Amino acid sequence: MQTVNIHEAKTHLSKLIAKGEPFIIAKSGKPLYKAVPIEEPAPAMRRMGGLEGMFTIPDDFDTMFQKEIEDMFGLRE
Repeated sequence: MQTVNIHEAKTHLSKLIAKGEPFIIAKSGKPLYKAVPIEEPAPAMRRMGGLEGMFTIPDDFDTMFQKEIEDMFGLRE
């Protein structure tokens, strides 16, 4: 397991974490902290089209209730 001093850990923290391996942070050569990755599985990625085939969209979707809406707002003569 890699041991790094506080200054090095502060300077290169993102690189140390990106490795995904545990490391120890030391001060004056004395170990202070042990950093370990959390062992939780990453959430599943959502994929496009996951609901495909589960419902249908009517052909007149973009004009549905057009007459009713026009009546409500007084847009029809």
